[in-house]
Amino acid sequence: MTAIHRQIETWRESGLLGQLIRFGISGGISTLIYSAIYLPLTAWVFRGPQAVYAVPFAFAIAVTAGFFLHSRWSFKGYGSRDPGGMQQVKFVGVQASGMAINAVITWIGTAQLGYPAWVPLLPAVAVATIFTFILNRWLVFA
Repeated sequence: MTAIHRQIETWRESGLLGQLIRFGISGGISTLIYSAIYLPLTAWVFRGPQAVYAVPFAFAIAVTAGFFLHSRWSFKGYGSRDPGGMQQVKFVGVQASGMAINAVITWIGTAQLGYPAWVPLLPAVAVATIFTFILNRWLVFA
């Protein structure tokens, strides 16, 4: 346990722990936004194996909210801010890779395994969140 406590203390001192917590909260808000778009679309428009078609719509709205949350809160005080549009381009690229991960997991869960649209939601969001945190910290907001 001591090694874990030392690691957490190191993360706290470096600011990483605070970023992880803020990123988790911001990600939770983005996930709620995503779900509020995705679930109705899969219930009424893109049913069953077509659920993957709801992903880009939900992701576009969630990524817009996510950029403001992450740039102004999650990574506030960390790294630099690009005065041009390059940071936004990097953020959209990172989120697009997250969307691709999300879409693949959704497609596997619904079209290949036949699960209801809500089943792949948690693993898709969890994997995409971990992946995008790493890329946002070391690429977008570095």
